[in-house]
Amino acid sequence: MAWVLKMDDATIESGLVHDFDASLSGIGQELGAGAYSMSDVLALPIFKQEDSNLPPESKTKNPPFQYVLCAATSPAVKLHDETLTYLNQGQSYEIRMLDNRKAGELPELNNKMVKSTVRVVFHDRRLQYTEHQQLEGWKWNRPGDRLLDIDIPMSVGIVEPKTHSSQLNAAEFLWDMNKRTSVFVQVHCISTEFTPRKHGGEKGVPFRIQIDTFTQGDGGEYTEHLHSASCQIKVFKPKGADRKQKTDREKMEKRTPQEKEKYQPSYDTTILSECSPWPDAAYTSTSQAATPSFTSTPLSTYTTSSVLDSDSSSPNHQADPGGHGNSEQLSPTASIQDAQKWLLKNRFSSYTRLFSHFSGSDLLKLTRDDLVQICGPADGIRLFNALKSRSVRPRLTVYVCQESPQGSPLLERHCTIENGEHRSSASLHVYHALYLEELTAAELIRKIASVCDIPLGRIHQVYRQGPTGIHILLSDQMVYNLSDESCFLISTVKDELGEGLHLILK
Repeated sequence: MAWVLKMDDATIESGLVHDFDASLSGIGQELGAGAYSMSDVLALPIFKQEDSNLPPESKTKNPPFQYVLCAATSPAVKLHDETLTYLNQGQSYEIRMLDNRKAGELPELNNKMVKSTVRVVFHDRRLQYTEHQQLEGWKWNRPGDRLLDIDIPMSVGIVEPKTHSSQLNAAEFLWDMNKRTSVFVQVHCISTEFTPRKHGGEKGVPFRIQIDTFTQGDGGEYTEHLHSASCQIKVFKPKGADRKQKTDREKMEKRTPQEKEKYQPSYDTTILSECSPWPDAAYTSTSQAATPSFTSTPLSTYTTSSVLDSDSSSPNHQADPGGHGNSEQLSPTASIQDAQKWLLKNRFSSYTRLFSHFSGSDLLKLTRDDLVQICGPADGIRLFNALKSRSVRPRLTVYVCQESPQGSPLLERHCTIENGEHRSSASLHVYHALYLEELTAAELIRKIASVCDIPLGRIHQVYRQGPTGIHILLSDQMVYNLSDESCFLISTVKDELGEGLHLILK
């Protein structure tokens, strides 16, 4: 048998309200007069500390300028990421220069001209470090062209537009904040020109358009920085930006509404966001004192000693006349100063500033791909080979010992026999190793003279003693056919006049 309790809705509702009110009736009574309020909680030290980090509304600075690039942003950019704008190579794009000051803010700028510098720079930090090398490579492939130009006929309100031959990626102009101003810029480099060619269809690198604005200082020069802003762009071949924008838009249309919420909407214009000012000396060859590392040393400025030192990087170079060592290698324990000296000695002076904080171990950890991306293909491979080079095996090794009655090269020693007895009659012949690369008689004679401490001019003839005791004049063919690691005991014979010497290789 089942019991069913029947209650109408009014009875249930009144009971729930009564129980709920009763359950809340005692809350807070045990706290008494010391009950916490929300204002008391917010007054705790931890909340005070967090509050102090937030600037009050009255102190938030309004940027004095706003720059708007009249090009649509990509819809395929996720929320909280920086906007990305696609541009066509060589097409003129308007950048509106807007006065964004509040009433009464910066009155000293009223009725004054300001100077703005617009430039196209790399977005990737690694490419920023090698900007000079990247732009020089682009200049080599595109002689006479510029990365950035101002379309003067279309621009409005700009005064004295200038470009410098030493700054292919920048242009400057004056403008009046009280007048409508728009500058039209053209970017001539495309993003894939700075991508290493590997498999085709490479993804282009992003650039930045940055504008830095200055006002006049006490000396009349526009040196006092006012504002800087930039935005991220990618540059395609003509009409390529339109196709890319269309492709991104079609991809977004295929996404679900939940996926679309993770992406930014596309805007018709791009607002440049505030950033740090760009260092003026980043790519200015006219200011050599400020950027010594960005000026390549002409060949004519090398002294004889520096050329000799730089030749030591050749694998065939031998550091000492006797051929006992190769070029000086960079040690993993080298300090930053030693690494800088090594770069200068091995003709990498243009990279001393780039690696100004690298020790020997830091440089040796860089891979071949790292160096190629940082320094470009030519210098990157050369620097990698210099860092990782090993001693090259010589073509021929010869061991020689000078025979002398005084026993200067013959060291007397005691030899231990197996039964423990000692003999003093045994003598040790000390040989010198000569490493030959050219395999010529002149090379062998020169190195023999060095290890035997004989002036080269005193050596008249060099002979090799044959199997029957005959003396055979040393020739290039004979040296070429010597077996590797041959050993010779050298005896010296004075000529009839007593002025020169004849060397005999036994």
